[in-house]
Amino acid sequence: MRQQSELPIDTTPAGYRPLADRMRPRTLAEFVGQSHLLAAGRPLGRLLTDGVAHSLVLWGPPGTGKTTLARLAAHACKARFITLSAVVAGVKDIREAVEAARAARRAGGTPTVLFLDEVHRFSKSQQDTFLPYVEDGTLLFIGATTENPSFELNAALLSRARVYVLKPLGARELQDLLERALADGERGLGASGVRADPGALALLADAADGDARRALNLLEVACDLAAAAAGTLDTEIVREATAGGHRRFDKRGDLFYDQISALHKSVRDSDPDAALYWLCRMLDGGCDPGFIARRLVRMASEDIGNADPRALTLSLAAWDTYDRLGSPEGELALGQACLFLALAPKSNAAYRAFDLAMDDARSGGTLEVPLHLRNAPTRLMKELGHGQGYRYAHDEPDALAPGQTHFPDTMGPRIYYRPAPRGLEIKMREILDRLRPEPERDDDHA
Repeated sequence: MRQQSELPIDTTPAGYRPLADRMRPRTLAEFVGQSHLLAAGRPLGRLLTDGVAHSLVLWGPPGTGKTTLARLAAHACKARFITLSAVVAGVKDIREAVEAARAARRAGGTPTVLFLDEVHRFSKSQQDTFLPYVEDGTLLFIGATTENPSFELNAALLSRARVYVLKPLGARELQDLLERALADGERGLGASGVRADPGALALLADAADGDARRALNLLEVACDLAAAAAGTLDTEIVREATAGGHRRFDKRGDLFYDQISALHKSVRDSDPDAALYWLCRMLDGGCDPGFIARRLVRMASEDIGNADPRALTLSLAAWDTYDRLGSPEGELALGQACLFLALAPKSNAAYRAFDLAMDDARSGGTLEVPLHLRNAPTRLMKELGHGQGYRYAHDEPDALAPGQTHFPDTMGPRIYYRPAPRGLEIKMREILDRLRPEPERDDDHA
C-alpha cells in the first residue's frame, strides 16, 4: 500500500482563512466519515491509498467531504489538480483546463484531475465539451454535486464515471471533529484558550445537522462569543451561536422529494406518528406549507378516496385554515388533517378506477356516444334517433333501469371501480353487487 503523504500546506495567513478551511483534512487518516466508501478494498478507498485512478462523481449533501476527497484523490494519483466551479465557469474555462492538461502530459506525462464543483449547474451541452477528453484520458474527471446525477448529468458522462454517494456525518463524528479543532494549536482554536463544557460540543454537533463545514463555522462563532465572555464555551453560548438555524431541506433536490415520499407513505401505511414527524420535519426545514396542503389533498383522494370521503373535506378545510391563519397557527390544522388521513381507512379504488378509465379514453379513439344517451333538443335530432329508447331512471322502480347500457356500443361494458372492503366503501360495494352484473370482458380491468 502506498504511504500517505500530506497535501501541500496552504500558506495563506491563518487569520484570513475560516476554521473549516484550515481544518480541511490533509491525509486520509484525518478524514472524518464516509466509512462505507473508504473501507479497505472499496474502490474509492483503493483510489485514495493506491492511486488506482478512475473518473468519479461524488454525490452528497453539503459539508460531507466532496472537495477534500477530490483533492486527496488527485494527490494519491500524483496528478495536477484543476478545480472549477460550475457556478461561474464556462466552456472557455474547460478548454483552458484541457490545454493545460495536454501541456502537462507532453511535458512529463503528469496526469490531470479536473474537479468540477456543483457539476449539476452545467447544462448538458456544457458537459459535452469535456466528455471527449475524459474518454481519451486527457482528463481524469471528478464531479461534486448535491443533486441526483441521474437527472442532472449526461448519460454518456455517467457511463464513464463511477458515482459515490456520501452520507451526512453522524453526531459522534461531528463531535470528534469539533474536539479536534478546539484542541489543535496549529490550524484550529487551541491557542484561543477556550474550553468547552460537557454537552456544549454535542449541542453544536446536533445543530450542524450532518454538515462538517457548518459544524466548524458554528464552533468558530461560538468560540468568539466565549472568548469575549469568560473563555468557557457553554450551552447558552451555543444556543446563541446557533439561533435561527434550520435543518437541511433542499426545495428542489432529492432531500425534498425523499421527505415528501416519507410523509406520503407514512400516511398510506397508517402510521400517524411518523406522518406527523415528517410533516414537522418539512415545516421546520422551510417547506412551503401550501405545498404540504396540496399533497394532503392528493393523499385524501389517492389513498383514502371513498373509504372515508371526510378525508378530502378535512384536507381542503385544513388548507383553507392555513390560508386564513398563516404560520405558525395554521400549521396545526395541517397536522390535524395529517393525523386524520393516517388513521382513516385506506382505499385506492377510486385512484385505480380513474387510471383504468383514462387508459381506455386515451387508447380507444373517438368512440361515438350511443344513440339512446344523446341529447335531442331539436326535431331533426329526434328524427335521427337521438335519445330514442332511453329509460328515465326516476320513472323506473327504485329509480333503476337495469340492463340499460352506457358505454359506447363498440366498446362494451367495463368494470373500473371495485370498492375496497374498508370504511364507507363496504356499503358501496354492497350496492354495486346488487346493481351491476359482471361484464363478459373482465381481463386487465379486473
